[in-house]
Amino acid sequence: MSVHILNEEPVHVIPGSGLVLRARIEQGPLEEVSVVTWEREPETGIAPTSVTLATCPGESLECAGTTPNVRANVGQQETSLQIDGYSGADGGVYAVTVTDHTGATTTAHCIVREYEAVHHVSVSINVSHSSLVCGEAWGTEPHFSWLHERAAIATAVGKVSKDGTTLLVTMTPICGHFTCMVSNKLGYSSATYTAAPCEAEGGGTTAAVVCLALLLLFGGLLAFLLWRRHRHNNRGGSLHEPLEDSI
Repeated sequence: MSVHILNEEPVHVIPGSGLVLRARIEQGPLEEVSVVTWEREPETGIAPTSVTLATCPGESLECAGTTPNVRANVGQQETSLQIDGYSGADGGVYAVTVTDHTGATTTAHCIVREYEAVHHVSVSINVSHSSLVCGEAWGTEPHFSWLHERAAIATAVGKVSKDGTTLLVTMTPICGHFTCMVSNKLGYSSATYTAAPCEAEGGGTTAAVVCLALLLLFGGLLAFLLWRRHRHNNRGGSLHEPLEDSI
């Protein structure tokens, strides 16, 4: 007879939610399950003390949990344990032990830990490799993503590594704000590396266009003033001509 816990370990549980562990029991045709016991002990410590969580004795295999929030059951070649309202104190090494009708036992173990939020995100630069590295303290299942000037990383800016922790910067020179965002099921945190300000694209062209517009405006105004002066002079000459003819 053998028993195997089906959950991938370590199992991470969000505080307040439920923990469910499942195990498969493999037995021969002449073997019978007599007792199934679920236990827990601390993950670390010199002499960890084991605590019994649930026991399923006898042929009926009716399970009894040691606390109201603990339930266990045994089905066809399978057993499960459920803990409602998981807290940090429920973490540790869980063990399921199956005893057959001869008294022989077999045990499987699984590590259960609390699901941690993201903490202490930081960004450092590796100048020699033109890359930025994002770090995070101890969050569970962290997911990394990068922004440049609050926009997703474009190919002209750089390339993000497969695990998301490193940004290889290809733009020259390196400029602007690079933000690393780290998230998981409990939220996110971020950190920003600030390089020299980027020059605005097309800044020289814009200045040239403004100067040209001002020159055209000034030239048009000057042409208008000259035209107006010339017209005034012509009107003055026409007024003096009849007077000269009468004399």
